[in-house]
Amino acid sequence: MATDNQSNNTDTHHESPNKILDKGGDVREGEALDTKAVSDWLRAQGVDIEGEPRVTQFSGGASNWTYRLQYEGKGNAESKSQDLILRRPPKGTKAKSAHDMVREYTVQKALKDAYPYVPKMVALCTDESVIGADFYVMERMEGIIPRANLPKGVDLNEEQTRALCTNVIDALIELHQVDYKAHPDLVNLGRGEGYCERQVTGWDKRYVKAKTPNVPSFALVRQWLGKHTPADSKTCLIHNDWRFDNVILAADDPTKVIGVLDWEMATLGDPLMDLGSALAYWIEEDDNIIMQQSRRQPTHLKGMMTRDEVVDYYLEQTGLEINNWTFYEVFGLFRLAGIVQQIYYRYYHKQTTNPAFKNFWIIVHVLHAKCLKLIAQYEGEILFTSRVQPHLQDMGVDAAMIEQLPTPIQAVIKGILPKSYFGQNMPKAEK
Repeated sequence: MATDNQSNNTDTHHESPNKILDKGGDVREGEALDTKAVSDWLRAQGVDIEGEPRVTQFSGGASNWTYRLQYEGKGNAESKSQDLILRRPPKGTKAKSAHDMVREYTVQKALKDAYPYVPKMVALCTDESVIGADFYVMERMEGIIPRANLPKGVDLNEEQTRALCTNVIDALIELHQVDYKAHPDLVNLGRGEGYCERQVTGWDKRYVKAKTPNVPSFALVRQWLGKHTPADSKTCLIHNDWRFDNVILAADDPTKVIGVLDWEMATLGDPLMDLGSALAYWIEEDDNIIMQQSRRQPTHLKGMMTRDEVVDYYLEQTGLEINNWTFYEVFGLFRLAGIVQQIYYRYYHKQTTNPAFKNFWIIVHVLHAKCLKLIAQYEGEILFTSRVQPHLQDMGVDAAMIEQLPTPIQAVIKGILPKSYFGQNMPKAEK
């Protein structure tokens, strides 16, 4: 595995460290925090703070709200400054299971001694009378968060980029080796064997429920996943949202992982499902323009592993063996399509007006095409054409829908799809 000193060139950035650290911005309208209530509650928990904090809000993520609380103290030995992070669900949240602060706090607190990348938890509040929702507070980990691009001033050469890539994968591998049975709070996360089957069934239902008329049915993909679902390879603690923008890098060595964030989806499950879901976000340098435009992490940089290289490296380091990696890769893409479509469903039905979600349906089409391409490669073109594709009534509707897409989008999708995908007699797409 990679080590912290793999990158021996210390001139990795030219800006001062303070300029490349991840920082919050102004608190968004309608998302103000009752700082007095929070401060009073923290003091009641025995946290040593003075006065009221300077509050900023982080823009990353599309779910829970994250604030930075900077308490200056009095500048003497008896009263130290405190740099804290507060996490809470968005207002009006009905599906509490999707924003479970107790679960997120409990996982990190239980994991801290066994996994060095977890922030230190300060306190958990389940009294909604304080700010109107459950929340928790943790110590801030100062560092760099690599988003779609590395911050300006962080310039890594190919060797350093490979070290960064390897260290991020190593941190995932290390998580999957944690002895979760040593802590009751981690044991209680799981539901036992059958994780792969539950995930396929669950995301099948979620996608159907969130479907809008302008996206494909995924009928072939959903059927194929159901028929090829393997038994669990093993059970371990998985993050379930592993991306570069959920890790923190050291400011003095941006190849070194010092923290992992966003544990709200962590559970006990199959590590290969965790890896497949992570690689759905892994956009390579030569991937199509639509995927490049939706990229959330810097995996396009020269020196990064390809998706295939990541899988080979992971299997080599863990000793796991698989018969059908295509299942995990297709599942990861389908799961991502489900996540994207759930967000787009809210925009389509005017439950949100965020313009960033306007074209999410296009991403769903591309993910569908990528799934079909992988299935055709696995089955072979002849079997895909003769045995798999014809048995699905929705296939013609999906194909006809593609013919009605804007020409540039059509070109991208047709460039991905198996050549035999389009039949002679296709019904018209639904309007």
